[in-house]
Amino acid sequence: MRINRQKSKQNVDRTHEGAPAFAPLSDEQRLRRSILSCLLWEDEFYEDGETISARITALASSLDPEFVAALAVEARSKMNLRHAPLLLLTVLAKTGAKREKLVANTVAGAIQRADEISELVAVYWRNGRRPLSAQLKKGLARAFDKFDAYELAKYDRPGPVRLRDVLFLVHAKPKAAEQAETWRKLAEKELDAPDTWEVALSGGAEKRDTFERLLSEGKLGYLALLRNLRNMVQAGVSEGLVRKAILDRKGARRVLPFRFVAAARAAPVFDRELDKALQAAIVDQPKLSGRTIVLVDVSGSMGARLSQRSDLTRMDAAAALGSVIHGDVRVFSFSDDVKEVPARKGLAGIDAIVRSQPPGGTWLGKAVEHANGLKHDRLVVITDEQSHDRVPDPVARRAYMINVASNRNGVGYGRWLHLDGFSEQVLRYIGEYERSLE
Repeated sequence: MRINRQKSKQNVDRTHEGAPAFAPLSDEQRLRRSILSCLLWEDEFYEDGETISARITALASSLDPEFVAALAVEARSKMNLRHAPLLLLTVLAKTGAKREKLVANTVAGAIQRADEISELVAVYWRNGRRPLSAQLKKGLARAFDKFDAYELAKYDRPGPVRLRDVLFLVHAKPKAAEQAETWRKLAEKELDAPDTWEVALSGGAEKRDTFERLLSEGKLGYLALLRNLRNMVQAGVSEGLVRKAILDRKGARRVLPFRFVAAARAAPVFDRELDKALQAAIVDQPKLSGRTIVLVDVSGSMGARLSQRSDLTRMDAAAALGSVIHGDVRVFSFSDDVKEVPARKGLAGIDAIVRSQPPGGTWLGKAVEHANGLKHDRLVVITDEQSHDRVPDPVARRAYMINVASNRNGVGYGRWLHLDGFSEQVLRYIGEYERSLE
């Protein structure tokens, strides 16, 4: 057998479009890039949801439980992902069982909405029902302490696993008589119906009256507000009430920037207020010093929908991030070409990026070369990293590659500070990171 052979180029890690990917990536890096932009079990352009979730499970199973625990909390608390962190918790329940209180503390910390209690158990049982580990039970029991009667009633939704089912499984112990009564009512299905738009409309109430009452009383969550704008327009809800609620931004902290894009497309009549609300997020961001060049990927793969039920794409998510960067900015889109677009903020900036050129290949290397020839202090690239051509090193001392997809391989390491996710928290991290260097 001959061994004196030239190594095949097939052995080089590559992006899905063929460019050499950065290698070797650590398993920690692979897990971060797979999880922090992941809408669990949703297909992406190059990989299906099952492939991504299987990779997440395999990687998380091989890593230090402390790292997996911290990543689960980060994904939920900072990146505002809901389901991907639950998958990490199911792995942690096994790998972290021998670490005192690690699983229980992480489960209790990561769960931030009542329905995540039952959803976690559903994910844990996705391949068949099995006993809950002792620490998992303790964490779920502590999670019940976070929610009052209203929140439990609001999120006790029909499904294979109900909140009452989990309450029976974990044997949570109430801390006071009022909590004991709340849990008894949950177990007996006697909790008062929550005052939500879903309950009201299912009970036969008029849409207009329902939404106007909830808006007037400040009882409509911000994400529910954005998702129901079309319904409100069709029902003739008072535009004044809607405009005020959008601008008040009550509960907007956990709403991802791209949600404003969907709302504006669904209800253009509120475009101005939505733009102001989105731009308010810019004021909350640290202002970056010097000149920043932003490269936003508008290639064909970025046109893939975020989920089966959404009309939003990863291009929308990337453009939304590009439109809320605070400071002196020049913005370019890239695909087959590199095109400068007006550095507008908010919805106008998103629209300018998305419409800048037809989607084609991911010529990221050409885009970075173009940026390298321009005067700037900082380079920010927002992409799925699946470049068609080799990507050169950046010349800027501060260069960031923001990955908005879960593909196995990527190019944004080495000289790049690599970030994953489509929450504005990645931009906040850049500001905090640079302040730490001063």
